[in-house]
Amino acid sequence: MAARNKARKRAFQILFEADQRGASVQSVLADWVRHARSDDRQPPVAEYTMDLVEGYAGHADRIDELIATYAVGWTLDRMPVVDRNILRLGAYELVWVDETPDAVVIDEAVQLAKEFSTDESPSFVNGLLGRFKDLKPSLRRD
Repeated sequence: MAARNKARKRAFQILFEADQRGASVQSVLADWVRHARSDDRQPPVAEYTMDLVEGYAGHADRIDELIATYAVGWTLDRMPVVDRNILRLGAYELVWVDETPDAVVIDEAVQLAKEFSTDESPSFVNGLLGRFKDLKPSLRRD
């Protein structure tokens, strides 16, 4: 499962970069793929990374709507950029990727928050994704 862990981390990095640059996630993903092909020091972008980024892109508006609705006391703009993008990735995988167990998705998102964000972020990410897990059957509408 280490390969999926790396794929999630890279997908998070792509979402984060796109958010920081104000670019589309698809264009940042294309940049990463192009860079990996032209520079042998860069590892190739894994298929699962591409699946996560493209899947998120297909549901981005709905995912942001869900985060904004259920993140009590936090607007998307006020939320730390790291947390916002971990939640975006986690929400996509939790709600729309059925083959990944919910507990794995939540744990991986919490681990990303521990590695890249504040001390309070892991519990915030855990709580919000846990809420999405409980509401999952009703969240898929687009």
